[in-house]
Amino acid sequence: MVHSVGIGLFFGVWASVYLLDAFLKTHEWTARLYQTLLNRTGASVSVAKIQWYTTCFNRFFMRMGQWRPRFLQIWFNCGVVFGLVAMVLSVWLLTLLVYNTLKRDKPVEQQVLTPVMPGVNLPMSQTTYYLLTLLVCGILHEMGHAVAAVREQVRVNGFGLFFLAIYPGAFVDLFTEHLQVISPIRQLRIYCAGVWHNFIIVILALLVLLVLPWVLMIAYSTGQSVVITAVTQNSAVSGPRGLTVGDQVTFISDCKVTSLLDWSACVSASLKERSLGHCMPLDLVKSQDISFHNFKTVNGNVECCNNRTNTHLCFSYYSRKSLKLKYSCLPARTTTDRHTCKLHSDCYNPKTEMSCVVPSLDNTTKLLRVYRKNRTPLLFLGHPLDLHYSLSLSNYVPRQSIISVKLPYVIETFCKYLISLSGALAILNVVPCYALDGQWILLAFIEYSLKDKVTDSETRGLIYTLILLFGTMLLTTNLFIAMWTLFR
Repeated sequence: MVHSVGIGLFFGVWASVYLLDAFLKTHEWTARLYQTLLNRTGASVSVAKIQWYTTCFNRFFMRMGQWRPRFLQIWFNCGVVFGLVAMVLSVWLLTLLVYNTLKRDKPVEQQVLTPVMPGVNLPMSQTTYYLLTLLVCGILHEMGHAVAAVREQVRVNGFGLFFLAIYPGAFVDLFTEHLQVISPIRQLRIYCAGVWHNFIIVILALLVLLVLPWVLMIAYSTGQSVVITAVTQNSAVSGPRGLTVGDQVTFISDCKVTSLLDWSACVSASLKERSLGHCMPLDLVKSQDISFHNFKTVNGNVECCNNRTNTHLCFSYYSRKSLKLKYSCLPARTTTDRHTCKLHSDCYNPKTEMSCVVPSLDNTTKLLRVYRKNRTPLLFLGHPLDLHYSLSLSNYVPRQSIISVKLPYVIETFCKYLISLSGALAILNVVPCYALDGQWILLAFIEYSLKDKVTDSETRGLIYTLILLFGTMLLTTNLFIAMWTLFR
């Protein structure tokens, strides 16, 4: 249902944009003014695509391309080496994936290429990171082409941005005649510059993640607790008495939480272990018991509170006089404030008869106490994974209340998207496939390496065509496998 609404909204929005553009271009009152506006701004609208083209960055590209020519030559030579090595590796990876799929008669779960679609396999809350990362990677990729072109005396006509369907991107317009007359090695520097910059983005994002704890040390503390950065609306832990953004979680029941790894370990441990009991004097158990009628639920646990109150919970316990398990409906808050126990012997007291009262729950439901710094512990009753997936947490706890709790998460998430998407774009673009950078890298490399060995231009052309067809079929097959895995 959600996917149907999203698809309908997608087609509705783009149809409206296209019809509005057609109306403004054809209506006698708006046609001239609208066309003048498009020409001045460089904007254009087509089917499922909005584009902006400008020459205002040409001077910037000129300055960058003329800055330290020797350094730029070394820089883009490194890009050529990377581009050629990456092309071989990408073809090997994609071929290996197809081979393993055919061998197993089913798609390999860990795909090299996975189509990312907002609302399908990407949460809508992550869409902003995804689209912004695509735009940044696309701009820096095209800037690499533009600066390398200026360095190799190829004119840059202009630069543009576009939004195609649901994906943003960028492009650079180079003077084709200049590009065709320069030597193959100079062409390679231009063609490989884009994927080389994508690789540099990955390295820089990794470095940021490595130094981030030291950079944030001034404003944030780590190793003592985790801080909540987001709470899912209408979840089991939201609401006025629930968990809130900025809460510092220190324990889950008796499991100490000092990092996100601890948090995950504590949640995993709570899945395997039964809920903790609490030591309570037997006389107090009897005096606070409001149970009326015990009955066994379909899940196998005994219920004694009959859902008469939200503040009480059914607990089971043993006494010295009887080995028979007894049940009492007790106030959950005050009962769980007491010392924890796992066995009846943990509550031994020579002066008073004590019992280890344990929540009477089914195998999947747990009673957990989420301890928060400077706030009352939260009592959570439900599946531990519901607690886990209802919260977003961070290792970085602000030292002052005015410091944003979300800033480290935003930086970390953006860097992870840069690593993932920029790396994927580098692998994808160097594949020798029609309409990708790999097509032109392959052509320039064949001319550079085989011109003296294979003097016949038609033979070189045949080699180029065969490799290009193989790369195109290889990438198409991998995309088909990825889509099959996604929607099967």
